[in-house]
Amino acid sequence: MTLIFYILSIILIVFNLLPMVPNQHWVFRVWDFGRIQLLVLEIIIATLGWIFLKEHNLYFWIIQALLGAVMIQNLVLLIPYTPLYRLKKRSPGGEANHLLSSLSVNVYQFNTEYNRLIELINKEKPDMVFTVESNADWENALSVLETEYPYHHKHSLENTYGMHFYSKLEITKAQTHFFVADNIPSFEIELKSPKNIPFVFFGVHPPPPSPSEEDTSKERDGDLLAVAKSVKNLNRPVLVMGDFNNVAWAKSSNLFRRTSGLIDPRRGYGLVSTFHADYRLLRVPIDLLFHSTEIFIEDFKTLGHIGSDHFPMYCSFYIDRNDSSQEAEVEEREEGDKQEAEEMIEEGKRETGDRDVIASE
Repeated sequence: MTLIFYILSIILIVFNLLPMVPNQHWVFRVWDFGRIQLLVLEIIIATLGWIFLKEHNLYFWIIQALLGAVMIQNLVLLIPYTPLYRLKKRSPGGEANHLLSSLSVNVYQFNTEYNRLIELINKEKPDMVFTVESNADWENALSVLETEYPYHHKHSLENTYGMHFYSKLEITKAQTHFFVADNIPSFEIELKSPKNIPFVFFGVHPPPPSPSEEDTSKERDGDLLAVAKSVKNLNRPVLVMGDFNNVAWAKSSNLFRRTSGLIDPRRGYGLVSTFHADYRLLRVPIDLLFHSTEIFIEDFKTLGHIGSDHFPMYCSFYIDRNDSSQEAEVEEREEGDKQEAEEMIEEGKRETGDRDVIASE
């Protein structure tokens, strides 16, 4: 029992510290996703050590102190994403007193249960629907929505990075960006609310760092920070949604928030975990939402299982350009943020170029 305690403790401590290494390889970045699970395991192992180990020697105290330190580290990172942090404010009704809603979902390209999503959309009736991993088959299946959603923007791909956007609101302009790679799109959709309030929807889905996808997080981080840079230059309400393949407490997510000047509604609200839909104990929030100060989130939640490995993410919101109460939520850029963001964008582009060269050899 003593040996097992020390081995498991050291493994947990190492996994906890790996994300602190300034290296974008997936070996270091992937442990950011497991902060919740690591914290639970650390509490269990530390407690079992106190209960079952009778000899409390120097090594025992060192290990327990290190476990305590990494538990505190995880709590510091995670508590802002719980209601313990602070109560979220709610808008009294918005500039036009009109509630809007949006649904974002990673459909999982190989999921063929199309009707489950269609039935969910018909039930919830969001004003906007954004899908990722939607290919030509999904586009064909979702064509039944076009009566209720006459405005749309589509980019089908068979590489799990296709995107589709359907809207009841008027689309005044739609662009597909390829910030770091020509097969990784992002959507920028300009819309008008029913009261003619202009706002912008950004839809994103960068690749994750993992042994089966990208060796590093460079493309993901570069793509997201390019979006953040674009958002910063917009002088209108902005909503950014999608499968970020990142967790809100990761260093790169914090840099995204500071660079874009947007607000993360999970802070002080709750985790709203979206992945993995089939494994409760492994769930983490990787489908993220950010918004500008003029947008007030009224409701924010996951919806029912649609056969994907992600739950759909739903939000309803008001737009109020005259209410400045959320400006205190915006984090100012730290010294060096601008340069770091620019470097990450360039690294993302170089990573794509290097991969293409290797593939052609």
